[in-house]
Amino acid sequence: MLLDRSPKYLAISRDIEALIRTGRWKDGAALSARRIAEEHGVSVVTASRALQVLRDRGLIQTVERLGSYLAPAAPVAATGEKWAVCFRVTPGPWYQASLSTTRSGFQEMARRQGVVLDTETFEDGSRATVAELRRRAQRGVAAGVGGVFFLPSRLSVESAQADEATLDACRASGLPVVLIERNLRGRGRPLEYDLVGTDDVDGGFRCTRHLLEQGRRRVAFVMGSPTSSHEGRLAGYLCALFQATSAEGLASEPLVFEQPSEVPSKAAYQQLADRILADRVDGVVCFQDYTAIGLILELLTRGVQVPQDVALTGFDDLPIGDSFALGVTTYAPPAEAVAEEALNVMRRRVANPAAPPVKVLVPGRLIVRESSRFAPEAPVD
Repeated sequence: MLLDRSPKYLAISRDIEALIRTGRWKDGAALSARRIAEEHGVSVVTASRALQVLRDRGLIQTVERLGSYLAPAAPVAATGEKWAVCFRVTPGPWYQASLSTTRSGFQEMARRQGVVLDTETFEDGSRATVAELRRRAQRGVAAGVGGVFFLPSRLSVESAQADEATLDACRASGLPVVLIERNLRGRGRPLEYDLVGTDDVDGGFRCTRHLLEQGRRRVAFVMGSPTSSHEGRLAGYLCALFQATSAEGLASEPLVFEQPSEVPSKAAYQQLADRILADRVDGVVCFQDYTAIGLILELLTRGVQVPQDVALTGFDDLPIGDSFALGVTTYAPPAEAVAEEALNVMRRRVANPAAPPVKVLVPGRLIVRESSRFAPEAPVD
């Protein structure tokens, strides 16, 4: 039998290339040196050399400060379909990273499906007047736009009102709308439009279950704004606690902390840390990665060890969560799969405008990193 004497980084690059070429690596997630090093049991230096080989072969591309992603596939023949996209991502330090995650899934879907995405019709529409929004919608229809993929804002009541104005303009112009990731802002908001997003209930359940499996017995949930995605994550958390208490007799009670929105982020993290320590919490499921990062930094400044004293998880798999020695355990959204399903739902809506609204949820995946994995033998999903 011949032994493979090629360098380890070349063998790893060939394994990843095989996954890419057979279509098994298509979830839109970043290819990080840390992740590859953990999966193959090698150093970060070796993993980085494997990534360089993939870059040299044109299989991946690196976006500054965001990470490495699959290189764009050659576009298929155009279908003649044109859809507008409007993503109201929350402003903040991670705005570009969050926007890039959602946008990259739709860009890849457009290449694979041969459709055109219009990013200009409703660009900056949150500040436009009602009359201007209607003119934009009419111009979009005249330019061949057949519908709108819309990610609602979760920032405030004012931003929600701007969303309503945009959707009213779409309705007046006959443009069907598919909501992405979350329903319109508001607790218990009934579904008025089709919606496609990540299975947030599954995410909340799996993050909580992971912390319980790590031996955490006082697990809290940090809640964000009143949107369906955050409520789904909370529901998954509560379900996991109930299941564990029923099956294993755990004495864990729900601990739900709402992140203050009326104060700067730094003050909000300080207030949350105060509650975590006062309630002797040893595990925290945060509704998003950058809350987890802010809490980790605040706890470390107080001499609290992460994850030994308090383990944390987040959502969204932002690149910064895998950029330091203490990586953030996270529930990664399936960006491409969400975009593909959104296109399927949009096509069905165009074919049957009178059908009741539907909600399609796509499971993501739990990525376990150092913020929660104290024991080296802890399982990685």
